Amino acid sequence: MSLQSVRQFFADYAPDIDIIELNQSTATVALAAAAHNVEPGRIAKTLSLKIKDEVVLVVARGDARLDNKKLKSTFGAKARMLSSDEVVTLTGHPVGGVCPFGLENPLAVFCDISLRHYEEVLPAAGAIHSAVRISPQRMAELTQAKWIDVCL
Repeated sequence: MSLQSVRQFFADYAPDIDIIELNQSTATVALAAAAHNVEPGRIAKTLSLKIKDEVVLVVARGDARLDNKKLKSTFGAKARMLSSDEVVTLTGHPVGGVCPFGLENPLAVFCDISLRHYEEVLPAAGAIHSAVRISPQRMAELTQAKWIDVCL
């Protein structure tokens, strides 16, 4: 369902954006950067976190690292990464294909300001071999994301 739900999302909200499908895996930042011939920072990684009883998605540039102090300050509690099974169940996307589009369940989406370094980024598109090219601002608008500063 994952890639299909992302296709439907873009058909409904941004038909001008094409999904890029490759024959090779783009499941990690390094693989995605090599496959798309871009620097790792240009890959927009989506991290699935549980904070207290809430699951949130944080989208950050591929070479950024979460800062636990900033996370705790921003969200008021310690965050933990979801397990692979939790990620699939809650987002509908496989690990390596997680994105803020076409989600199985409504989740709060946050975009880290690190993304603003680029005019265009490449987040996954619901599968380990798919992506889209999109401006960070448009991604935030389409997903109703809030901008935060939680990375080093």
